[in-house]
Amino acid sequence: MRAEKPQLIRGIGIIGGALLVLNGMVGAGIFALPSVIAERAGVLSPWLFLGAGLLIIMIVLTLAELSSYFTESGGPALYATRAFGPLAGFSTGWLYYVSRASAIAANSHVMAKYLGALWPWFDTGTGHAVVIVVVCGTLTLVNVIGVKGGVRTLAFFTFFKMIPLLFLILLGLQYVSPGALFPDNLPTVDDLGGTTLLLIYAFVGFESVLITAGETEKPRATIPSALVRTVIATGIFYFLISLVYVAVLPGDVNEGTLVDIGRQLAGPTGAIVITVTAVFSIGGNLSSTMLAVPRLTLSLAENRLLPQWFGRIHSRYSSPANSIIFLGGLATLLALSGSFVRLAIASSLTRLITYAVCIAALPVIKKRADSAARQHAFNLKGGYTIPIIALGLCVWMASHSSAESWKFVAALLAAGLLLFWIEHLSIRRAGRLGS
Repeated sequence: MRAEKPQLIRGIGIIGGALLVLNGMVGAGIFALPSVIAERAGVLSPWLFLGAGLLIIMIVLTLAELSSYFTESGGPALYATRAFGPLAGFSTGWLYYVSRASAIAANSHVMAKYLGALWPWFDTGTGHAVVIVVVCGTLTLVNVIGVKGGVRTLAFFTFFKMIPLLFLILLGLQYVSPGALFPDNLPTVDDLGGTTLLLIYAFVGFESVLITAGETEKPRATIPSALVRTVIATGIFYFLISLVYVAVLPGDVNEGTLVDIGRQLAGPTGAIVITVTAVFSIGGNLSSTMLAVPRLTLSLAENRLLPQWFGRIHSRYSSPANSIIFLGGLATLLALSGSFVRLAIASSLTRLITYAVCIAALPVIKKRADSAARQHAFNLKGGYTIPIIALGLCVWMASHSSAESWKFVAALLAAGLLLFWIEHLSIRRAGRLGS
């Protein structure tokens, strides 16, 4: 008798989905963006964070509706494949995959830098390498062992990064005056397009939860709920963090960091706590990526868009072990070689392309869905008004990307298409042998 093929376990509930969304957005950026935006917009920056959240929610709502038509893993790659065919699906999935692999590499370096503030050896060449190998190796092992272990690791990092930040907000709100909340003299924002790009970047990463639908309980209801509620809560969180920042450091908004706020509110101990919090925040972001992104290559393999090696499920742990190991190895190599820098530069553009393709896929998917699927879907009010606004936002944002970024994205796509071609040849060869 043939052994039954191992299956994925639906071990991600509403809490796990919310953790994926939260950690996809709240990573290293929260420790850098408040100062950057405050430098550009001053006391207006908290309201700009809130405004960016209102813009990004248009994209989130559109993807929430799209996700409610699917129960399989794959997210953007799956949506594009079903709507526009295998080539579009692979191209979308591959660009997004490389962007997230480079994010793991980049954030591993950032983690080493923050650890270097606690022990200088970590900020040396050898220390950096050790941190990168240990972080990527540990996350790979945890996720190979199973999705529930990955969710528990995510919950651990989330707790130890959010609690100190919430206390930071509570302690800092005493410095917030009516003038800080509603300033009389509003500063001008010279580079509105570039500032908006930075603000939108603070919210990207929420899409990780889309990829894990095949391991999510009741994904058609769980994923839209986790997406919308968590993004709204994160927008409010960013607003409060930025508000405390400009209130506590009114004269040093150009140079300050959240570590400086911790020092201002609680002395050297506060600075150490926030530094450690940064490490946990980056760890949560890395855990979120390592949990979600291997399901993308799994989906591409299941749809015969990548070699079948990526689609194998571990017989004991019921996890996409090969895809997890490949991602961990790729991220480690990128980080150790330093070649991830150019990938990070183009990451914002690849995200916008991914969002735009998904938004364009929505009417196609809705038209092809049966009546039962449409009845149980997360339907937006106003027909296609919100998706049209979301698509326009993506196009406007992409128009602010440099020519160098576009060229680099094209080069990444060409590299990925080589793997697509290898699998296509494999399918053709199997067809000839079978005929």
